This record gives sequence, C-alpha cells and structure tokens, in this order.
Amino acid sequence: MQWNICVVGAGKIGQMIATLLKSSINYSVTLADHDLAALASVSSLGVPTRQIDAKDPLDLAKGLAGFDAVISAAPYFLTPAIAAAAKEAGAHYFDLTEDVAATEAVRKLAEDSATVFMPQCGLAPGFVGIAGAALAAEFDTLDSLHMRVGALPKFPTNALKYNLTWSTDGLINEYCNPCDAIVNGALVKTAPLEDYERLGHDGVEYECFNTSGGLGTLPETLEGKARAVSYRSIRYPGHCDILKMLLHDLGLERRRDLLKEIFETALPRTDQDVVLVYCTAKGLINGQLREKSLINKSFSRRIGGQVWSAIQVTTAAGVLGVVDLVRRGTLPQSGFVRQEQVALADFLETEFGQLYRAGDADHMTMAAE
Repeated sequence: MQWNICVVGAGKIGQMIATLLKSSINYSVTLADHDLAALASVSSLGVPTRQIDAKDPLDLAKGLAGFDAVISAAPYFLTPAIAAAAKEAGAHYFDLTEDVAATEAVRKLAEDSATVFMPQCGLAPGFVGIAGAALAAEFDTLDSLHMRVGALPKFPTNALKYNLTWSTDGLINEYCNPCDAIVNGALVKTAPLEDYERLGHDGVEYECFNTSGGLGTLPETLEGKARAVSYRSIRYPGHCDILKMLLHDLGLERRRDLLKEIFETALPRTDQDVVLVYCTAKGLINGQLREKSLINKSFSRRIGGQVWSAIQVTTAAGVLGVVDLVRRGTLPQSGFVRQEQVALADFLETEFGQLYRAGDADHMTMAAE
C-alpha cells in the first residue's frame, strides 16, 4: 500500500527526507513550509510543495488533511502544534525532536489516538536507541549501556574543531539542558558537559561528554534492569573545554539567543562530515561478564545526483526506517511507540535503514570482548 506523506519543514533534513521518499515506489510526498522562499529554493527536488503556517492551528489542520502520515522536520518548539494537527487529520505522526517537553506533549496526544505517534525518530534520539536496545537484549543481565554519537567535520580547522551540520537550536539544547540517565540503578538527571571520557576509533582520538535528549525513552524502559545507562556526544578533543568557557564562564547558557548568533556567525556549515555511533554494553551472558560494542560510521554521499551530508542521510534514514515498519504493519498501528520497540534487524532491512549499511567495509560492526 502506498502512503501519502507530508513533510513539514523544508530545511536540510526535510529536503533529504523528501528526496528519499520520492525515490520509493511505496510513497508519495509533499514538502510543506511557511516560507515561500524556502519552498522555491527546493524546486530542483521535483516534489510537490505546500505553504503551511505551523504557528496557525487552523491553517495547519487544513493543510495536513488527507495525508496518511506527517513527518515533522520543523524546529522542536513547533512539535506540539504539528502533532495535534496530525491527530485531527487522522494521520500517523513522526518527528525528530530531542526536546523532552515536546516529546511529553506528543505522548499525551497519543493516549487516545487511533494512529501512531512516534517522536524522536532521527539519529539521536532515534537510531541510537534502536541500536542500544539491540545491544542490551544480548545480555542475560545488563550492567551498563553507554551510547555515544557525533556528527563531526571530516576536516576540522577551527578551535572548536566543529562545523554546524544541523539545527543550531537543537545543538544548544543538547549543551544546556539536563540529561536523562540511569545511575546506580535509578533514573536521574545529570548535568550536560560532564562525565567526560576519551575514546579512539580508526586511529582518531575523540572526547565524549553528557548532552541532553539523545536517549529518548530508553532510560524509562531500562530502569530497574541496568545499573548505568548514559548518552554522550562525541567531539574532537578540546571542544568541551571551550564550551564550558562559553556557557559557564561567560554566562551564555543564560543567553541562548546570543550563543546561537555566535555559532551561526562564526561556525561555517559543511557537507563534508562524518557521523560516528559508538555504543557499548556490559553484563552477564551465561554467567560470564561480557562486553559488546556496536560501531557505525557514515559519510556524506551522492544521492539523486546531489551530495548530502552524513547527518542528513542518517537522520532521514532514521525516521523513514520506522515509518516503513509502521506502513508494513511490523510496528503497532496506534498510540505512542518508542524507538526501543524497533528490532534493529527489521530496521536495517528496510529500504531506508539500508543506508546505515552503505559505505566503507567497517560501516556496521558488532564487536564482542
């Protein structure tokens, strides 16, 4: 059965989602945004467009009528309004938000819904939760699960060793908001930029530290089943110290508007990026203490005659993989659906999940020690 999907938000991720849907025989797609200039700029994609003002509930509800599913690729603060309009339209709803409050709003809408409400479907949260749940399931008794994700420039040059690759608002949220975690078996909030660690892969050294939103609902699911669960962002060494200076010493954690202006003025965007997913779990298997890791490395690539960044590809593939599983009936058909309900093997088998398998020979590795 072919689905008709509306993608709300014609930014970098929305464009990638629309491009992938256009290439599939299982979907038709319309790309919606309030900004006519933004819609005009994507005419080369060859997909239908529609002007919808997500801040106008009446316009939003009218614009989403008749679609089988709605994917929000809009800023996180528009999530509740878009989800409510999708419910009124009788459409399945998916988004990419890492914002905890927005996710709670979606969960409430799902309580009596006849359609699926599945937030946090991108990379992190999103794919990393699917991967983490798959690792956790390998153990008879899970001790710890640590998920780490980085969207990084392949060729870092500035002091932060970082380029903008996605939403600046979302990035600042990650650096400033409290982080969900399990510590000593209890669900807690931890401080961003803390729990610092170093790791290496393919001869490259990285640093990791707490950031908000990446775990999605996984801590709730694993509460009482693991001693420790965490999510950390991967960066090149030195990034965390500069962030602490900006946020704490200069007080920009209280001036997010100014921090956004600084980032968008000083940090160039790049499509030459790499996305690294590095998950590690430890626990008992057949009475023995074991450790297993899942490592996934993605690079920018050419799709449909255009170069797309690694963060665009992995985020779009994350949401579309679960959309495809709902369309097939593999996942529940109504109510709130969590990422950890998705089997990793099922996800990777979809036409979109296969994008995580593409690339170099070490693109998807499972390692056991």
